[in-house]
Amino acid sequence: MNIFEWSKSEVDYGRKLMGSAVDGAREGTFLKDGSLGHHLEESALDAMVPTLVGACLGWFGGRLEDRRSSRRALACALLGGAIGFGASVIWNNREVTASVASGAWKGINKTRDAHWFEKNPIDYA
Repeated sequence: MNIFEWSKSEVDYGRKLMGSAVDGAREGTFLKDGSLGHHLEESALDAMVPTLVGACLGWFGGRLEDRRSSRRALACALLGGAIGFGASVIWNNREVTASVASGAWKGINKTRDAHWFEKNPIDYA
């Protein structure tokens, strides 16, 4: 087997792995009863309180740093709100992320096992 054939076979195997990971991620068990869009919408609505808390803390922090600069306080409030929103959405979607990662990993393992059996056939006779 020359380098061209080897690299082609490895690229094909990589494509199979990627495809199985995507298929496994789609088969995640968490969202069997609802859609992802609806779940993300609820998660964003639940993130409003942490967003406001983060914005208030950012504003107070910006005002304590420089009492004369309202631009700095506004920038800190926006940054604090973004951090609060992001942290809340990530926390609320941790089950979805775990389900997607688990499904992807299962798909990859199936493809790896099939590839190993192709390379190492077992003769039971």
